[in-house]
Amino acid sequence: MRWLLFLSKLALICNLAFLVSFVLRFTNWLDNHDIKAYIIIIGWVLGIIFNPLVVVCYLLFFLLKRRNLDAIPAWLMVMNVFFLFLQLVFLLLMNVE
Repeated sequence: MRWLLFLSKLALICNLAFLVSFVLRFTNWLDNHDIKAYIIIIGWVLGIIFNPLVVVCYLLFFLLKRRNLDAIPAWLMVMNVFFLFLQLVFLLLMNVE
């Protein structure tokens, strides 16, 4: 289960980058374009790839074997699920515009 713990932590880092890239969309407080592009790529591309993958793994292990999820802290699972809902809402609102 160490691989799921690693993916969970990676998804959390990507989700935090997604949050920063969301703020960068409306404000321009970062002048360095290279760092800005790096944060946006990590937040949008990797965040939208890893987070659903991790949450689907949570769901599968929850349905199949609950004991295996004991290795992942509950706060980490809750944060990743929260960020998935946040990403889905943002993607749906972005398509409305």
